[in-house]
Amino acid sequence: METDRGTELRVLREADWDEWYGSLYRAFGWPAEQPEDRELHRSLLDPDRGLAAWDGERIVGTTGSFAFRMTVPGGAAVPAAGVTMVSVAATHRRRGVLTSMMRRQLDDVRALGEPLAVLTASEPAIYGRFGYGAAMYRLSAEIDTSRVTLDLPAGTDEVRLRYAAPADVLDACEAVYAALVPRRPGMLVRRPGWERAGLLDTEIARGGASALQCVVAERDGQVTGYARFRTRAEWSAGGADGTVRLADLAALDPATEGALWRFLCGIDLMTTVSVGARPVDDSWQHLVSDVRRCRPWVRDEGFVRLVDVGTALAARTYQAPVDVVLEVEDAFCPWNAGRWRLTGDAKGASCERTTEPAELALSVRELGAAYLGGVSLAALAAAGRVRELRGGALAEASVGFGSAVAPWLPHSF
Repeated sequence: METDRGTELRVLREADWDEWYGSLYRAFGWPAEQPEDRELHRSLLDPDRGLAAWDGERIVGTTGSFAFRMTVPGGAAVPAAGVTMVSVAATHRRRGVLTSMMRRQLDDVRALGEPLAVLTASEPAIYGRFGYGAAMYRLSAEIDTSRVTLDLPAGTDEVRLRYAAPADVLDACEAVYAALVPRRPGMLVRRPGWERAGLLDTEIARGGASALQCVVAERDGQVTGYARFRTRAEWSAGGADGTVRLADLAALDPATEGALWRFLCGIDLMTTVSVGARPVDDSWQHLVSDVRRCRPWVRDEGFVRLVDVGTALAARTYQAPVDVVLEVEDAFCPWNAGRWRLTGDAKGASCERTTEPAELALSVRELGAAYLGGVSLAALAAAGRVRELRGGALAEASVGFGSAVAPWLPHSF
């Protein structure tokens, strides 16, 4: 497939992997490649899902996708393409390379029968024109443990914690993660091999901190949670001033969650817990005595694209009854454009083509933003992104599309 300016798109071949990956590193301006990182991603990415843009004998563009299943409202795990490793060489910007790759990729995802595509964006301004909407957000914080105390839930003292080598307790930790996946939209069912991503411990990942550490939580002899973290010892004129850098935390119940946060906030010689990429409704905000001393901030994390509008909308449930005709605009994937009648409730849904009058009008980008229930249609309407064509349709749909818990993408890819 030839792009507008003469470059050619080809499915990634195994023999071209090293040049493809090297082109990606150069485009992102990363430091020297980490062999562990390269080999992990080589083992996880099916070459048939990778694309390379060639200019003669040189790769000038890359993209690929992982085959995931993502939890949607209602708990179903829906096939989703995890778009990854998107780059264009600086020598070939503004020549249509990215648009051509995105166009081909969405065609391929549709042919694979995956109704959703999801990505994390290094530059969030890029992907809206391809129909991706910001659907998931991440909470970060710097918890000042010298000034903040915790009000812990009942049962916390019954939880036993122990240190363990991360690799030694990997299976138990993955069982905890798997149990949590159906509970929150946006979480990804980890296919075999993906469990190793959480154990990557390169010098870049450490950033001057310790090697990856792990504690597991147990109740009645069963692992009910874990935390992976690094520590960085620092000293100021006033004494120890170290930082705990949280990498991952999962818990099956409030007592376990409380015990893990108490542990992290109480490590000797550490005065800060650095928290990144947590759900925006994460429980620690309601355990701390002074959330202002935690300096929380929120930013975009996951972008969702409906590749097949009808299948995607029918795959989730709705927290209040919905019966609405949507006029969907989708110039990039024209098979989605037009009117769809969505009927659903907490038990299930259907979404079919219709000639009935439209009641709400929006683009597929806004539909992607609202799909997991973390961004309301009403908020998008207030920004002029959704138009109400029948009185009452917006309120009905906005409530129905909501989610009881905030969607969250647990790890990048």
